This record gives sequence, C-alpha cells and structure tokens, in this order.
Amino acid sequence: MTEQMNTGKTALILGATGGIGGAVARGLAAHGWRIRALNRNAAEAARREPGFDCVQGDAMQASDVLQAATGAEVIVHAVNPPGYRNWGQLVLPMLDSTIAAAKAVGARIVLPGTVYNFGPDVLPNVTEDSPQHPQTRKGAIRVEMERRLKAAAEAGTPVIIVRAGDFFGERVTNSWFSQGIVKPGKPVASVTNPGKAGIGHQWAYLPDVAETMIRLIEKGDALPTFAVYHMRGHWDGDGQQMIGAIERAVGHKVKVKSFPWWILPFAAPFVPLMKELREMRYLWKVPLQMRNDRLVAVLGEEPHTPIDEAVKTSLTALGCLPGR
Repeated sequence: MTEQMNTGKTALILGATGGIGGAVARGLAAHGWRIRALNRNAAEAARREPGFDCVQGDAMQASDVLQAATGAEVIVHAVNPPGYRNWGQLVLPMLDSTIAAAKAVGARIVLPGTVYNFGPDVLPNVTEDSPQHPQTRKGAIRVEMERRLKAAAEAGTPVIIVRAGDFFGERVTNSWFSQGIVKPGKPVASVTNPGKAGIGHQWAYLPDVAETMIRLIEKGDALPTFAVYHMRGHWDGDGQQMIGAIERAVGHKVKVKSFPWWILPFAAPFVPLMKELREMRYLWKVPLQMRNDRLVAVLGEEPHTPIDEAVKTSLTALGCLPGR
C-alpha cells in the first residue's frame, strides 16, 4: 500500500491469514485501505502479511474485537475455527463479538456467505430471497448467522453478505477442489468427481469473490442496510467443465474417478472436514445455480476470471503444476 493511495479508511479483517479474509484484505489494501488484522498469533500474522497492522487477540473475546475495531469503517467477518474443529460451538459467539463491536463503533459488517443455507426444496435456481430450509447442522448455523446479522441491520448496523458457490483458488485449503478433486503437492494424473454425470455445479474463484466484496464495500452507503447478493461464479452446467479446465491446464487427459462417499462415515470421527463434506452431499445430487441479477444491477458486472486461468493458477498454488 502506497501513501498516495491511502484513502484514510480502516478495515478490520477477522481471518486475514485465511483464504477469503486474506484476499479481501490484500485487495482493500491495494485500493488504499488501512488493514487491521486481529489474530491469536499477531507476530506470525505480521510475518505472513507484513503490510497489515496485526493486533493480538481472539475473535471469541468480544473485548478483543471491540478494541481492534476502534476507528474501523468495515469489519470483514471471515474467521473460522482451524480445520472446522468445534465449528458449531464457536461460530455464533465469534459473530456476536463482531456484531457488538460493529454496533459500538458504527462499522459495516461484511460476511462471505455460502449456499449451505438452502435445502433441496429450492434447488436448482436459488435467489437471494429463496426460503431457507437447511437440512444440515452447518446450514442451520448459517441461517442463524444471517438472522442475527439481519436483526443487527434492522437496529442500524449495515451488513453486506455475498453468497457464492464452492470456493477454489490460491490459499483455499478446505475446499472440494483442493481436498476432494485433486491432490495437493502431486502432479494431476487423475481427478475425483463428487457429482453425478450431467449434474451441474456452482464454483466460485476466490479472487473474484474478494473483488466482488471489495466493490460492494466501496459502494458503502449506496447499498441497503441489509444487502445480500449472489454470485454466478463459474457454472459447470454438466459437471464436466471443471474437469475439462483441469485437463487443459495439465496438458493431457486425466482419469476421472467417482468420489468415495461410502468412506466418509468412517473418516468423519477422525477428520472433521469429512463430516462437513458428507453433510453437503445433496449439493452434488441436484444442480444448483445462483442468479446474479441483483449483483449486476448494482455493480454493472460480476468480476469474472476465465475458467482456464483460474484453474491453472489454483493448481499451481496447490503444487500440482510447475511454477511454485
């Protein structure tokens, strides 16, 4: 961040060393924002992100969040428990800390949302206002998160939520792409396809999601107090487009294997992520497509990286291609 670009605005990022939090933080910094990052290991965070003002603290502690939020116009709530450990017990208290801090300092809350709020009853075409009837524990928590944010907005604290499909991209570690389809650190000889043949799936390239959030943040007061937007992202209409992009990136055909859903019940007690993946299986059985009409009406376009560029960058970052 250069001095002449400084906007004088401060954003507090919760989860700045993670995928989406880090991408939004770096993007806002490039737009001239001062970035303050709350982290339980501020020294390590500062080493990884030397351009940020890294503050020691815990998102579970309301007093830590409030102190870090002082002077901030925006709080980006992109924090998750590492490896999804104790996700259900920690997520809502962390959000409550953010809501309390935002209310106290007059900041806007920005949340990266998901499709987990929605159950099979509203598939395949999902809008921002579709009924939310989740059939999973994680989905129910997501619904409650948004309910609390809407209540905060109705009480005067502005909120932006951007919902998108399955993330992939640099620094995305807990994802279907990086832990289900390809194997990090290994050349791609085969891929695992979680979906059924002919079933479409919604993907979201992390830098596009971050840029969308940044553009909405900079719209600021022109948005509704409770502003919710869907991204179209990369729509894989027949479940084969992502595989095709991977093949073009590696330069040869790859073997396509079915995802071993049968093993998840056995792995779930030892690997929390496996339990999360199992709960979301319904999203691979029915096509889910999110319309972005509302987003385009506000921004004029949706930030969109071509699929081949996005996949090649992602594979390189995962160590599956030469170059990194």
